[in-house]
Amino acid sequence: MVGNTLAVVASRDDSILPTPSHPRPHQSRKIPEDVEGAGFEEEMARIERLGRERPANFKSIWAEVAFCYSIIASMIMVEYFVSGFNVILPILITKLDIPRASQVWPSSAFSLVTAAFLLPFGRLGDMYGGYPIYLGGLTWFCVWSLIAGFSQNQLMLDFCRALQGLGPAAFLPSGVMLLGSIYRPGPRKNLVFSLYGGAAPLGFFAGVFFAGMTGQYLTFGWYFWIGALLIFSTILPAIWAVPNDHEKRKALGIKMDWMGSLLIVSGLILVVFAVTDSSHAPQGWATPYIYVTLIMGMLILGSAIYVEGWVVSAPLLPASLFKVPYLKPLILALFLSYGVLGVFLLYGTLYMQDIMGGTPLQIVAWFTPMCLGGCIIAIIGGYVLHLLSGTALMLISGLGWILNSLLFALAHPGANYWAYIFPAMIGATIGIDVTYNVANVFITTSLPQREQGLAGALINSLVFLGIAFILSFADVTQTQTARLGLLRSYRSVFWYQLAVQATALLIMLVFVRIRKAESDLTADEKAALEHGKDKS
Repeated sequence: MVGNTLAVVASRDDSILPTPSHPRPHQSRKIPEDVEGAGFEEEMARIERLGRERPANFKSIWAEVAFCYSIIASMIMVEYFVSGFNVILPILITKLDIPRASQVWPSSAFSLVTAAFLLPFGRLGDMYGGYPIYLGGLTWFCVWSLIAGFSQNQLMLDFCRALQGLGPAAFLPSGVMLLGSIYRPGPRKNLVFSLYGGAAPLGFFAGVFFAGMTGQYLTFGWYFWIGALLIFSTILPAIWAVPNDHEKRKALGIKMDWMGSLLIVSGLILVVFAVTDSSHAPQGWATPYIYVTLIMGMLILGSAIYVEGWVVSAPLLPASLFKVPYLKPLILALFLSYGVLGVFLLYGTLYMQDIMGGTPLQIVAWFTPMCLGGCIIAIIGGYVLHLLSGTALMLISGLGWILNSLLFALAHPGANYWAYIFPAMIGATIGIDVTYNVANVFITTSLPQREQGLAGALINSLVFLGIAFILSFADVTQTQTARLGLLRSYRSVFWYQLAVQATALLIMLVFVRIRKAESDLTADEKAALEHGKDKS
């Protein structure tokens, strides 16, 4: 009975859609005790082969290449508008006469809106399909990037940056959803997700490069217009190559959690606003609008927890999500580790600019190892994820961040680039790329087809919320130690960065175990197999 079920689920081109009666599949790849002989070995060999083949959704290799280009390039463009904006910001401050107290918001508005709306858009992807949400998000992102280049004052810039943030909130979870649902567990999925993870440092480098070039030779508007053109290059292949899953998803009958969405979005905006602006407020945390918004946000998020757990029938974050083995401690570790990325990207750039005296183009050159290292790890990662355990890889990535934090904390004003900054860049690219790849494969493989939008939203929410919260407290650290001088205040931030990453590494060591990312049944197929065993 079980052998027949294996044969059925492994030969399907499209994964079995789960029903409420199917239990949550376990992450283990344990061989059923009642299956013996060559028949089982043949089916496992078939599963191994399916994990390496081109998915049936693509009629040719060119369709797959176009699909992968669009998804990977979309990640590049998010990082482009995160990293490069910090480089172009001093020029914007001068040109648009932005007061010092408001300088944080052109950068923060984008990430704040993206982080707040990821979960609702993830649910919309599960409801209506990844294709329409992904394509709509890219188009929206392109339009508001184009308009942002014409900004005449701070209000217009902040408005455009906030509306820009809705684009990634839509296409990031749907992009991960499409990758996770189209590719089966196996080496091919590992390679694609490794390339997707490698897009982050490549996008960071592209943002810094074009911001440096436009800041030095052109007007600031060209930074946004070049970005809009690059986004447009991802839309055209998406129209042709991204499989349209609208009808299939709509047939599932998934409902929207409007009450939970309203509470989660409003609560996150208020809390992140209070934490982000606290170090720039006139009286810090004692400023009335800071603690009022913080208290209101916490109360609203508390209400959201109650509504999600006991009121609505289809919550944005279902309880079954947290039954996946090791997912709860992994979420906490990822939240901290992604926050370390945000701290490094901002304060590493500021250190090289203010302490080392680097020009925009020099900083571009100094970040080159991180970009090249990310590309190398993206290629190599696809071939080792099924050879080494995820736990071992996550520990290696944590040590990479430890190295990065230590080198920046110990570097002196005249520090040699090759002795300090170069190895720190290598540590950073190991830290973020390996973490992102392992986490993406683990989470998307652990969840069924109907929750792949949730998987994408969860992954990217951890990135943006981790950066928002951890970076905000880094900003507080720098502000509170500013009296010690710029160098010492920056060092305080890097010691804070080290403490956060050490905590994330400790959580991974003690509480998380992730196996190798081998060819395997999908989560839905495991559920169907378990369901078949129960019937027999």
